Amino acid sequence: MSDWDTGTPGLRVARDAAVLRLHLDRPEKHNAIGDAVLLRLIECIEGAGIDESVRVIALSAEGENFCSGFDLVARNTPEGPRPRVGSIQRRLPLHAHRLIPAMLSVQTPIVCAARGHVAGIGLHLLLASDFALVARGARLWEPFVTRGFSPDSGGSWLLPRFIGVARAKEMLMLGREVSGEEAADWGLVHAAVDDGELEPRAEALVEQLGEAATVAVGLSKWLVGRGLATSLDDALANEAFALELSSRSLDFKEGMKALREKRKPGYTGR
Repeated sequence: MSDWDTGTPGLRVARDAAVLRLHLDRPEKHNAIGDAVLLRLIECIEGAGIDESVRVIALSAEGENFCSGFDLVARNTPEGPRPRVGSIQRRLPLHAHRLIPAMLSVQTPIVCAARGHVAGIGLHLLLASDFALVARGARLWEPFVTRGFSPDSGGSWLLPRFIGVARAKEMLMLGREVSGEEAADWGLVHAAVDDGELEPRAEALVEQLGEAATVAVGLSKWLVGRGLATSLDDALANEAFALELSSRSLDFKEGMKALREKRKPGYTGR
């Protein structure tokens, strides 16, 4: 693996062959995300979408807590200048509200492993990943109403799609914390595992996706995302389009050859 890029305090970035690793690294603040980290995450994720050498993104965090949300304390210091009226609606579309769409739209699969507190935008990072693994004792939380304001960064869109309106309202309107094990039972995450198994399970998924037929994987992700907001007829048309593209890939040819030769395919991501 190449050396970690630590140019953005609070985030480490590295390339490990075909894997882009994004590691939150501010454990003394429970990995709360500040402006610089958020913008760097967007840059990395959008960049992975056009870097054909990246086949999977691994998202993780240092310490006992994945992410306690956005660093509101740093943003709202009494000593700082008071922002102009309308600063939130001006800032969010270019800031926090770019991150979740970037994760959902990039055709590079994302694997996220989380333990401890997973709150606010940290929870949305987990949910916007393609494969979300948590420790059984993790605490998933939407803290917005308990702080006196409403959700942002896609929480009100993501949660109802995963767990339905009733449970989404419990989390968003009552501030209910959900354990990792309960989150798995609800279908909010893919799996809850023992703490010591979190990294090995995540790495196994990263390895599997890094060796998969990258074009087909990315198009499958695109189909699922588009299918949530389209009719059956449109979904079928999208499937035909994606199949046309994936069947022209080198990995498709390798898959067919491996099938004929009764062996495991060696996909190159092309």
